[in-house]
Amino acid sequence: MTEPADPAGRPSDEAAPARTRPPRWWLLLGRDRGAAVAAVVLAVVFLIALFGRLFIGDRAVRQDLRASLRPPSLDHGFYGLLGTDVLGRSVLARLVDAAGTTLSIAVPAVLCSLLIGSALGLWAGYHGGMRENVAMRVADVILSFPSLLIAVVVLYVFAPSAMNIVLILAIARVPVYLRTARAESAELRSRLFVDAARTFGTPSRNIIYRHILPIALPTLLTVATLDFCFVMLTESSLSFLGIGIQPPM
Repeated sequence: MTEPADPAGRPSDEAAPARTRPPRWWLLLGRDRGAAVAAVVLAVVFLIALFGRLFIGDRAVRQDLRASLRPPSLDHGFYGLLGTDVLGRSVLARLVDAAGTTLSIAVPAVLCSLLIGSALGLWAGYHGGMRENVAMRVADVILSFPSLLIAVVVLYVFAPSAMNIVLILAIARVPVYLRTARAESAELRSRLFVDAARTFGTPSRNIIYRHILPIALPTLLTVATLDFCFVMLTESSLSFLGIGIQPPM
């Protein structure tokens, strides 16, 4: 008797084992309660910073001298939860408005530095030689000056506008991604699958985009997540020095 065949025409004992799909990221997140709580808190803060201005109206700038320096209380509504400042303005409303302003500075700065630094780093690391040396020397020059010092000098010379702050912070953080991407690309260019793609005549840009970038991307996104906090702190430091976001913003 012949062995029963599967739908593909192979014997049952030779049937390929069923492929197991990797667990989704939200399932992995749900297994860690601490990480799940942190993700929910960050999501709530992000949504408030993104859409909070639609609900607070002019409460962030509305003055009421009779309500000056009220302690945190719900006696005067939800916006009195954190009290008021010396001009009677709601601290909670001003915090929500400030979160939106900080987000509008940090997100573009991180995205610009991530895109520019990653592209230059992957390109320099893949080709090596003089291109790699020039890119790394430029990164070393920028890193030789503290990011906050560069921002203070440039913003003192030019107008401290939101666009200038984004550009300065982005340029100052480009070397972080450039060095990371260069290290990943330099290590991956000697892999067998890259050699095979190069042997078949695949252009360099396609090799970088299709084979090297997907492997280096998780590392770059992790660096961007950590750098996002640094950019927010730098922007807050500039505002404390009086050369950050200017009134009435």
